[in-house]
Amino acid sequence: MNKIKVAIADDHKIFGQSLGMLIQAVSDFELLFVAENGLDFLEKLKAAPAPPDVALLDIDMPGMNGIELNRQLHRNKSDIKVIMLSVHLEEELITQVIDDGAASYLAKNCDKDDLIKAVRMVYEEGFYINQLTLRALTLAAKNRNKSPKKLKPVHETLTDRERDILDLICKEYNNTEIAQILFISVRTVEGHRNNLLAKTNSRNTAGLVLFAIRHELFEMPT
Repeated sequence: MNKIKVAIADDHKIFGQSLGMLIQAVSDFELLFVAENGLDFLEKLKAAPAPPDVALLDIDMPGMNGIELNRQLHRNKSDIKVIMLSVHLEEELITQVIDDGAASYLAKNCDKDDLIKAVRMVYEEGFYINQLTLRALTLAAKNRNKSPKKLKPVHETLTDRERDILDLICKEYNNTEIAQILFISVRTVEGHRNNLLAKTNSRNTAGLVLFAIRHELFEMPT
């Protein structure tokens, strides 16, 4: 079984080391390195034997913080899936880092089981949205919808088939499962998913879920 390769960036050494020990204790995880900030992360990334599948990034770090590191990883078209960790729980901040390409956002005092689940879900499905993030995204979407934002009308953006696939993506079905449910090929699903990413200007699956919530196309169960 291939292990999920994880890298960490946090300037608080005790927290970073403790988080590293937690990752090492999970049988299907492999810890690649622990960095002290964004710049250190990029240096260690160059020297790593393989890129991480998932990166756990603290938002507040000197030199280069997690927000800028997340942006830089996605500007470089990295396949690394990012989980942001922070004590800041403001709705706009959470929404912004998801817009920037993060696959999940967790409070630094989250339960360890939630963290482990997030790493696995992000690796397997491309996103993980817990109740904290869901509330933030929903509130931010409502606030945006109250103001005259220039969001492109959904009915001009998505076909009925694309809406069906977006709904199933939000319900955490993978491409193979979606193909079986809709009686189409996996390649067709992949094509529709790519079209959704392009039409919605989303960086990844988490961005598609954010788009669906913003436009009230999907309401995640509580």
